[in-house]
Amino acid sequence: MGPATPQDEEMVQAEALPQADASSLVDAERLESEVKEMYRHVAREEEAELHFEVGRGLALRLGYPQDVLGTVPAEALASFAGVGYHFDLAALEASEEVLDLGSGSGTDVFIAAVQVGESGRAVGIDFTDEQVAKARRLRDREGFSQVEFVEGPIDDLPFADEGFDVVLSNGVINLSPVKSRVFAEVARVLKPGGRLAVADIVSGRPLKERTRRDVELWAACIAGAIPRGNYIEAIEAAGLQVREVRENDYNFISDRALQACSTYGVESVSLVAVKDESSWLTDRS
Repeated sequence: MGPATPQDEEMVQAEALPQADASSLVDAERLESEVKEMYRHVAREEEAELHFEVGRGLALRLGYPQDVLGTVPAEALASFAGVGYHFDLAALEASEEVLDLGSGSGTDVFIAAVQVGESGRAVGIDFTDEQVAKARRLRDREGFSQVEFVEGPIDDLPFADEGFDVVLSNGVINLSPVKSRVFAEVARVLKPGGRLAVADIVSGRPLKERTRRDVELWAACIAGAIPRGNYIEAIEAAGLQVREVRENDYNFISDRALQACSTYGVESVSLVAVKDESSWLTDRS
């Protein structure tokens, strides 16, 4: 075996980097600014500068049923930027209270609202002002009385403890440099027996430090990806039990994003986790 190459050394160093808390690797304020600007483009349906697909065609390819998408305002669906399908895992029921982290223009919130009915509640939280404004406008126009949209961060939720039956998120938690804090907040706001249903971007192996420090690649949903095992560990460290994980058929579109995917085995997965598993199973037996 020959001497270690600089590439080998980088990979060893990558293994030692913090995964679920990358606050030491990236400037949080600059990252927030980049992400907000990226998703302002999404809200305006400006696709030229994006690394990923958006819209109805993407949702259909990811597995969203056509009849379900028919309940969503067309303008919200035009700004859909999810990375997988997770509603079958969420198994929403009438009258439940649902929170969507990184709700964008509201596609998943509107779907959740229809599934929980007028006796339920569907809340979306997003820190991009134009996304929230667009979602609120569509909610008011379409008369979704059980829907709320809140502008705020997903790692410091402005909600009371144990207020939601289900937390959803689609393609967003990978953007947070403090995933461990996000999952701790999820566990806090979930009722006992509640569940988390997520579609998100993870990696096959740790990303090199220089890649993880690239704010533009963070905003593109690449550099924030952590290994699948670390992602699951962070969820379970927060007090949730992961019950199912599956891979999604999802592809980025820019050359730079595709190269990073190839290098690090970046992929999309959907999963469901439960808080207080025995209570959740008892409730549904």
